[in-house]
Amino acid sequence: MALSDRLERVNPSEIRKLFDLAQGVEGLISLGIGEPDFDTPEHIKEYAKEALDKGLTHYSPNVGILELREAIAEKLKRDNNIDADPKTQIMITVGANQIILMGLATFLKDNDEVLIPSPMFVSYAPAVLLAGGKPIEVPTYEENEFRLSVDELRKYVTPKTKALIINSPNNPTGAVLTKKDLEEIADFAVEHDLVILSDEVYEYFIYNEAKHYSIASLNGMFDRVITINGFSKTFAMTGWRLGFVVAREDMIEKMTRFQMYNATCPVTFIQYATAKALRDKRSWEAVEEMRKEYDRRRKMVWKRLNEMGLPTVRPKGAFYIFPRIRDTGLTSKEFSELMIKEARVALVPGSAFGKAGEGYVRISYATAYEKLEEAMDRIEKVLKERKLV
Repeated sequence: MALSDRLERVNPSEIRKLFDLAQGVEGLISLGIGEPDFDTPEHIKEYAKEALDKGLTHYSPNVGILELREAIAEKLKRDNNIDADPKTQIMITVGANQIILMGLATFLKDNDEVLIPSPMFVSYAPAVLLAGGKPIEVPTYEENEFRLSVDELRKYVTPKTKALIINSPNNPTGAVLTKKDLEEIADFAVEHDLVILSDEVYEYFIYNEAKHYSIASLNGMFDRVITINGFSKTFAMTGWRLGFVVAREDMIEKMTRFQMYNATCPVTFIQYATAKALRDKRSWEAVEEMRKEYDRRRKMVWKRLNEMGLPTVRPKGAFYIFPRIRDTGLTSKEFSELMIKEARVALVPGSAFGKAGEGYVRISYATAYEKLEEAMDRIEKVLKERKLV
């Protein structure tokens, strides 16, 4: 099947459709887009200016500059217990999103199946389709804090299954997989000879007793894992578009070829700035300040949602919360449209994240505390006026 045919099978995100509806709504509070409301730390911007002043405005190697790959290797060893060769097992990319398609393209054949826990990030299924595969949704459940279980995976695996995508901390649910979860998933992947794509872009935003583990760090797993990560969330650098991927040498070589004929390379002066940022303690102090503020918001929003009659699992990571709205009698899309029109609050319908997302909505608390309080007041007012809870 030609790429043009595959594009016909990929629909625009429901998130974008919803925000088209929200255009022009006066006084709207948006809790929809998953983007930090913090500015990029000042010292990182200064590093970028420094790189520009040095004339670092030309092409870099397709795989990215070695200085940044070395800094990432140091971070992986320190924070993730992953030993990766910066010369052959790490690649710099234009954001983390493109890694999903490039990673799948290194091994997926036409009609191969890819297991994806649902609710899921909106890019996963389209990337599988564009790579020629077939996305298979594996439901996760509120009763298990939306954590993926191997018992559920076993219901959907077939001889055509070649890969599994995992995302912890999770977008949209805020779920965090435990070490035991990951060990069971790793055994399942070995049993069925699967490649795992592990999306870890929210790794530093973890709360309470939860802890982040990288599945590639488990014994014998490195060679079958493609670790996806980036700096958009960690350093509040969404507009800088810089990511990185960690995988075995042959996969990195193929992804480098893909990038060579697609983006050529990431922006050079941004790579230099990020290499310096990774080794600057001020960057990690900024991350911790963001994490603390997200945690403060998380606690308030979780409390308010449950008090107003929308049962909500307490998220353990990322900056999203996923309240159940099924008991209102509305679909997730109807609920979201109602909140735009009557509460002037933009939420994302759970159906945008797969079949298992129906009956829920996603709220991003990457928004100022005061705005979140006002949004909760508005939502509660509409729920009471409409007698929906």
